[in-house]
Amino acid sequence: MAKQIHSMIRVLDEDRSVQFYDTAFGLKVADRLDFPDFTLIYLSNPETEFELELTVNKGQSEPYDLGNGYGHLAVSVADLDAEHARFEAAGLSPRKLVEFAPAGDVIARFFFVADPDGYQIEVLERGGRFK
Repeated sequence: MAKQIHSMIRVLDEDRSVQFYDTAFGLKVADRLDFPDFTLIYLSNPETEFELELTVNKGQSEPYDLGNGYGHLAVSVADLDAEHARFEAAGLSPRKLVEFAPAGDVIARFFFVADPDGYQIEVLERGGRFK
């Protein structure tokens, strides 16, 4: 059986991205591997073993084109309202809170936030299938 261990995104500015993911989600640098052409930074927190891998390609000066295939990353939190307020206070510009109820019953509450490179992150309230 396969076990998910990380997801990778390319970022332009290591310091800016590391600061964002620490402020937003408490992700800290778990490992940093430096190579001649690129650097890999693995971020994690005590909530899960799953890591976010930031790839910094040396010499890249233009923002990455995220294209039309990228969707989003998702995280779950215990208190969505408190997290939304914390994001606002930290200047992270979260989008509005949404109650997703396509058939009348709320199946998810969430908001989105963009990281410094434009990657979208969905912040879901824990419950149901979103643990």
